[in-house]
Amino acid sequence: MGSKNKLKRFKENETFKNVIQPERRSLEDGSLVLKGNWSKHFNNDNPIVLELGCGKGEYTVGLAKQYPEKNFIGIDIKGARFWRGAKTAIEDNLENVAFLRTQIELVDTLFEENEVSEIWITFPDPQIKYKRTKHRMTNKSFLDKYKKILNPQGVVNLKTDSEFMHGYTLGLLHGLDLEVIYANHDVYKNEGSPEEVLKIQTFYENQYLQKGKPITYIQFRVN
Repeated sequence: MGSKNKLKRFKENETFKNVIQPERRSLEDGSLVLKGNWSKHFNNDNPIVLELGCGKGEYTVGLAKQYPEKNFIGIDIKGARFWRGAKTAIEDNLENVAFLRTQIELVDTLFEENEVSEIWITFPDPQIKYKRTKHRMTNKSFLDKYKKILNPQGVVNLKTDSEFMHGYTLGLLHGLDLEVIYANHDVYKNEGSPEEVLKIQTFYENQYLQKGKPITYIQFRVN
């Protein structure tokens, strides 16, 4: 994507009512007004669902269409990517969609304890090298952050093309004695996955499927 297109999208994001771009300082010092008050942003008390590393926002928008009784927030640092999802949500009059431009590792500064009901992690970088372990979005540090903001019944969904990420996460969950609700190492070959796992596909997922890569899925709890 050219720099001109990026700048254009950044400018357009500033005009979207469903895009929030907090200053990092407000997250670090706890002064983010929306923390604990997301119901006021959506004007309802419906459950809040997050998509972390939302990219173009396909899952955020797709889930919002499927579950109008819930609120969905896509989080990503790359605003030029989620511009597409934000624009689609506006064009489709989806009032239960928002996008947050910030780092994923700050997720526990964005929400109060028990404020979130569900988390989706869709096709994250598996960070295969050992020295990159701290950046894996299902490592123990991240799981602790999710536990802090999820309500007691909350769940985490991991959908990935990486067999390494799938296996690493399952092993970690078992080692921590956390509940694995469901796991499937090839969702399009083996039956049993939830409808939204099969019907909503991301841009990258389509590329992986064209290459014949299996898509894996895990749903688990951190509480």
